[in-house]
Amino acid sequence: MKRNFFYLISILLLCLALTACAPAPTPAAETYEDFVVVGFSQVGAESDWRNANTASMQQALSEENGYRLILDDAQQKQERQITAIRNFIHQGVDYIVLAPTTEKGWDTVLAEAKDAGIPVIIVDRRIEISDDSLFTCWIGSDFLGEGRDAVRWLDAHYAGKPLRIVHLQGNIGSTAQIGRTAGLNEGLTSHPEWELVYRETGDFTQAKGQELVEALLADGMEFDLIFSENDNMAYGAIDALKNAGLTPGKDVTIISFDASRHALELVMSGEISYDVECNPLHGPRVEAIIQRLERGQTPPKLTYVEETAFDTETITQSTLDSRGY
Repeated sequence: MKRNFFYLISILLLCLALTACAPAPTPAAETYEDFVVVGFSQVGAESDWRNANTASMQQALSEENGYRLILDDAQQKQERQITAIRNFIHQGVDYIVLAPTTEKGWDTVLAEAKDAGIPVIIVDRRIEISDDSLFTCWIGSDFLGEGRDAVRWLDAHYAGKPLRIVHLQGNIGSTAQIGRTAGLNEGLTSHPEWELVYRETGDFTQAKGQELVEALLADGMEFDLIFSENDNMAYGAIDALKNAGLTPGKDVTIISFDASRHALELVMSGEISYDVECNPLHGPRVEAIIQRLERGQTPPKLTYVEETAFDTETITQSTLDSRGY
């Protein structure tokens, strides 16, 4: 009996020792039951504008703000976006945000999202579908208005003067490309003295913009103006001109779109003559739409962002200092 008593005491002491040395219980894995889950299919990372757009979405739809954001980079491929949307549906997200590569080809997959009861918010570029009920709302820029804005500046400076224009287009079929190209086409129609000497897509990238302009210069093509459908292609064009011993803004006028901070620095220096704003900071706007939907309210079907433009003759340092992207 005495031996059994000491045996029991020894077992008790051993258990106490093991309990004291054992690590604290691991908390349960974090869950997202209290978060609003958003799947975001982004076109890619082809430009400064696109990167600023992604960052804005990540900041607004953060876990600190009550969201779990699932970001998918489509790398400029529509088929990757369609796959991403189907993955979002399978994951049971609360909302889908789509920055579409092109305007067409979305009917089937968005019908699947509608059948799953998941609202779809379109940002930046527009889509062309047979049934508008397949998406909840759209928010972005008036791209045709941007193109017309650039032509108004051209009209004020070059009306009645011969002008040889090189046109660097964005991704063919994207809303930005369609609208900005249409704006320039209107200007060409109403100004027979202006000549379009070259038009090609630079895919919104700096490398392609530089490649295209270098090829033109190597072929001996003469031109007076580059109409670049975004800032990054304009950067490439500027590098090509400088490498050829030409002065951007003097030997060749440059019009651009986006108005990112670096581009506005080039407007200030005179290398870009006119830059039409395209604001990428859609994150807070999307978050506001989601909050309205969470409250059972109906947001506007289409929301255009207010934007402006910047002229090398009027831009100020305070404009640069206040630029958020």
